Amino acid sequence: MLVVMQATATDEQVRAVCQRIESFGYKAHAIPGAQRTAIGITGNKGDVQQSTFEEMAGVAEVIRVSKPYKLVSRDVKSENTVIAFPGTDVRIGGKDLIVMAGPCAIESREQAFAIAERVHAAGAQFFRGGAYKPRTSPYSFQGLEEDGLKIMAEVRERFGLLVITEAVDHESMDKVEEYADVIQLGARNMQNFSLLKRAGRARKPVMLKRGLSATLEEFLMAAEY
Repeated sequence: MLVVMQATATDEQVRAVCQRIESFGYKAHAIPGAQRTAIGITGNKGDVQQSTFEEMAGVAEVIRVSKPYKLVSRDVKSENTVIAFPGTDVRIGGKDLIVMAGPCAIESREQAFAIAERVHAAGAQFFRGGAYKPRTSPYSFQGLEEDGLKIMAEVRERFGLLVITEAVDHESMDKVEEYADVIQLGARNMQNFSLLKRAGRARKPVMLKRGLSATLEEFLMAAEY
C-alpha cells in the first residue's frame, strides 16, 4: 500500500503518518518526490484499512500496490530517481551519461594511479576496481581487500573521481561502505538475501547486477531488499 501526501504536506504531517503506520507493526518508507512525498507500507500480512490513513492531515490519497515489489515500483515513485553526490555535480539518473571505468582488480597503487589518470583524462566520473574479488578457485587472487580500498580512496583524492567497488560478504560490506561512494553487488550475490538485507541498511547508493538467468521479477525483488 502507498500513502501519497499532498504537495503542501509538512514534515510533521509526514512523520505523523509514518508513526501511525509503525504503530500497527508495519514498516514505513518515506519516498520524497519532485512534487510530493509518498510513503510505502511493507510488512503487512493482511489488508490495511485505507480509511485509517485517508483521514489524516496532509494525505492526498491511499493506493493499493498490486505488484509483489513495492518500493521499486513506478506505482510508488513515478518519476526517475536521481542520486546526487555532495561536493560534485555528478547525478546518476539525470540527463548526463555517467561512465564508470577502471581495472577488474586493484593490484597495486602504481597500477591504479596509471589507469585512473587515463580514466580522468577521458572524462569518466567514476573509478571502478575490485578490492575484494569473488573467485571460483580458492587459490586465485582474492584482491587486496582493505589495502585496495585505501588505494581507491587515494585515487579519489588525487583525481577527483568518485569510486565504486564490490562488497562480497558482510565483513567486506562494512569496509566498502566506509570507503566507497557507491557499493556494487555482483551477479553472484543478486540472490544472497542476507547480504541484500545488509546492503539495504547501507547509507550509500547500491548498484545491483542481475544474476545469471534471473528473471526481471527476480531482479526487482532483489532490489526490493
